[in-house]
Amino acid sequence: MTVIGNHDALGTDGGVRLSEASARDFFELLKPRVMSLVVFTAFTGLMLAPGYLNPVLGVISILCIAVGAGASGALNMWYDADIDAVMTRTAKRPIPAGRILPQEALAFGLTLSVFSVVILGLAVNWFAAGLLAFTIFFYVVVYTMWLKRSTPQNIVIGGASGAFPPMIGWACVTGGVSVDSILLFLIIFLWTPAHFWALALFKMRDYGAVGVPMMPNVVGEASTKNQIVVYAVLTALAAVAPAFTGLAGLGYGIFATLLGAVFIYCSIAVRRMPDGDERMVPAKKMFAYSILYLFAIFSALLADRLFEGLPSLLGGML
Repeated sequence: MTVIGNHDALGTDGGVRLSEASARDFFELLKPRVMSLVVFTAFTGLMLAPGYLNPVLGVISILCIAVGAGASGALNMWYDADIDAVMTRTAKRPIPAGRILPQEALAFGLTLSVFSVVILGLAVNWFAAGLLAFTIFFYVVVYTMWLKRSTPQNIVIGGASGAFPPMIGWACVTGGVSVDSILLFLIIFLWTPAHFWALALFKMRDYGAVGVPMMPNVVGEASTKNQIVVYAVLTALAAVAPAFTGLAGLGYGIFATLLGAVFIYCSIAVRRMPDGDERMVPAKKMFAYSILYLFAIFSALLADRLFEGLPSLLGGML
């Protein structure tokens, strides 16, 4: 299913057709909603990391991570243009809608990828740049080109790409990784299956129509619901763990426990849905809450660090 053939790049007279895409179309290629989560979690990792990073370099770090995430989104849309054209959720994206040519999206994504990695390496450190490059490669090649269309475990394994940003932010400050940065990675990694499988439940027909082997289409609704509960529990436990490693305090631990309890409750509500439920309201609520949950967890980690340093800051001002 090729949405826009290469011949569409040529005008009727055989000349090269100039792009008619707007800046908004190219911005949409970056998947801004996904990018916002990437930027926020990367910023959290940067702020929680021990040590000091010049604020200017901190801004450069976040910008490079954001551009790298956007580049991944553009390359993902380039490769998935065929299935995006069929799925109702993605049919209006710039490439299947005909506003951007596939080769334009490819060039755009590759350019931004190289730019983000090189600038991060030159300005901050090459370990963080290498981790950013690996993240882009993992999302585009390992997940998009390989796992997504070949295994129902696509989200489980491929979810690692979305879990790397806080580690990259951490590495920008420290030049390496640690147990705590790995813990930040695990929170997102374990959260991803429950988040996406809730979406997959009420988008089963779309995924079935394009042949993407999402878990509900392959193993059925019942097994998927059970696995959502398992991953919700694992996510809630991982999210509380920073209170035990010293990365966050008791207040954060209590807050994360409450958030996790609601997350688990939502997953149980999904499990109780009858098979064949057309409306799937619990799954839609689970999907919506999962986004709020992750933002709240990382916001709480930031708030905990801010309040931890507030007495010292106030003392220095007196």
